[in-house]
Amino acid sequence: MTAPLHDGRPSGPGRSLPDTQQGMRRRNLSRVMHAVGSEGPLSRAAVASRIGLTRAAVSSLVDELIRWGLLEELGPERPGRVGRPGSALAVSGRGPAGIGAEIGVDHLAVCAVDLRGTLRARAVRHGVNRGRAPGPVIAELTELVHHVVAAADAEGLWPAGLAVAVPGLVARDGRTVVRAPNLDWHDTDLGALLPGGIPLSVDNEANFGALAELWLGTGTPHDFLHVSAEIGIGAAVVVDGQLLRGRRGFAGELGHVPVHPDGPACACGGRGCLEQYAGEEAVLRAAGLEPREEDRVGLLADRAEKGDEAVRQALRDAGTALGIALTGAVNLLDPETVVLGGALAALSPWLLPSLEAELTGRTTGPACPVTVSGLGSEGPLLGAAHSVVRTVLDDPAAVAERL
Repeated sequence: MTAPLHDGRPSGPGRSLPDTQQGMRRRNLSRVMHAVGSEGPLSRAAVASRIGLTRAAVSSLVDELIRWGLLEELGPERPGRVGRPGSALAVSGRGPAGIGAEIGVDHLAVCAVDLRGTLRARAVRHGVNRGRAPGPVIAELTELVHHVVAAADAEGLWPAGLAVAVPGLVARDGRTVVRAPNLDWHDTDLGALLPGGIPLSVDNEANFGALAELWLGTGTPHDFLHVSAEIGIGAAVVVDGQLLRGRRGFAGELGHVPVHPDGPACACGGRGCLEQYAGEEAVLRAAGLEPREEDRVGLLADRAEKGDEAVRQALRDAGTALGIALTGAVNLLDPETVVLGGALAALSPWLLPSLEAELTGRTTGPACPVTVSGLGSEGPLLGAAHSVVRTVLDDPAAVAERL
């Protein structure tokens, strides 16, 4: 059976809406929002030209979107155009905002992004979450959410939804963490713990990182394999612009692909998993450094930059392990590129040579190119917030129903 392609949201402007007259209008509202959001400011005539509707139809749609506070008029277009100048339209910088949150092994983070994609508020709390019960961690995250929502409210924004990135397996209900080995959480319903009143979605941090790369990256193709790391290593497969989730929604667990089957025990219950060789703490141990809870990547990068040969060798070995694990995925899926994100992006100068050597020597056909994400460790948090923004653009009428 072919694994379903699904990113939890419509695959384009309003495509999941029903084929009724009301559904068609909602799709057209979405098309207007996407056109102005991606190419604006635009006049009504320019929007009509881009989406293939009459100017009268577009004007009616635009009037609704302005009334809902989702679009705003900036005044007459710049001079120099033939004919009567139209009023330029832009996505509103006020109104609904996407709230993104991330639960990391050693930090919590929350941010607010407006419909223009601008980061408007952010809060971070560093501290060890591994081994803590979910309740106290979520209580701290809720405080950060309230802080960011209050900061956004002061700028005329309100939360259209809350999306939470977690380092673990998430059920298809979009709220239950089935297993997060590096947090030691099992079957945890975040919907029962987080504040009510805001639409909630929960997903694996690698998935949100991949979506951020897809939406915010420069020149990112629509078919790629995204790999990110902290203590664990996660991956996400994007095919034709959508996440490949698998039957249960657990696709992408690259960190638990065995590199050496008789290797050390892993928190997942297996042995010799990739994260035992290429996770942050594994690299620190291999370099003879004491694992610590804060800025592990900064420590490794600083030592490698200064020529510490033990650290450089540990990173070369990690790159080799990554290359071995990635070879199977590349041979199976044939992605256009592999994108390194998270901690791997910061350590890429020392990981890439051995990683690429493994891919070149082990893959069938030409080696798959490897690129480095410009988003780095911010990817999952930004991807979470932007996923909420996308739901507004994909069905603005649903947001209007909440006004």
